[in-house]
Amino acid sequence: MAKAKKIPPAPHPPLAEEPVASYLPAVAEFTYRKFKKIADLVPFTQAEWAGILHLSERTLQRYAKNNGSFEGIYTDRILQLQELIETGLVTFSSPEAFYQWLKKDKHVMGHVLNFNSLSAGRGIQETINQLVRIQQGVYA
Repeated sequence: MAKAKKIPPAPHPPLAEEPVASYLPAVAEFTYRKFKKIADLVPFTQAEWAGILHLSERTLQRYAKNNGSFEGIYTDRILQLQELIETGLVTFSSPEAFYQWLKKDKHVMGHVLNFNSLSAGRGIQETINQLVRIQQGVYA
């Protein structure tokens, strides 16, 4: 009986390396002052920001008092909201008009989008998608 010839495994292609350094410093050093610049673009109340970020108002006040750095999970949410706000301000004539639009229920592809949708990452992304549709003239 002949010995079976062992075939060496095929070499794996190298994994794509992500430039980690490009975004980690922003996450590590995202202070309240940076957040405040974003927050000042829209007329959200402190209670609304606290709800969106899943923080208590008191914790948000502590960040403000000490110009504290947000933890990564909060920074990620703030940056996602920054994208939403920038897209909304391009879409609408004023921050107030954008805010009023966010407050209204919108039936989009079987889902209801409103201000409460901003408490979840998926809701934020769906709202951004809807703003882009509006910019492109697609209102469905």
